[in-house]
Amino acid sequence: MKKIVFIMLLINFFFINNAFAYLDPGTGSIILQAILGAIAAAASYCAFYWNKVKNLFKKIFKKKEKTE
Repeated sequence: MKKIVFIMLLINFFFINNAFAYLDPGTGSIILQAILGAIAAAASYCAFYWNKVKNLFKKIFKKKEKTE
């Protein structure tokens, strides 16, 4: 079974035809929007947890106020 699968993969690899595909300018725009959206999502995710870490350190190293 493994031999048949290996032979089929070799045949498929060596007899590949060109696709002659066309990517219009809108496709590049969609790809750019997806990349920018992923960067914005990652930045907001990091900012959310960064605030939690800051608040934790503020709570730990909080200065005691003087009582008069």
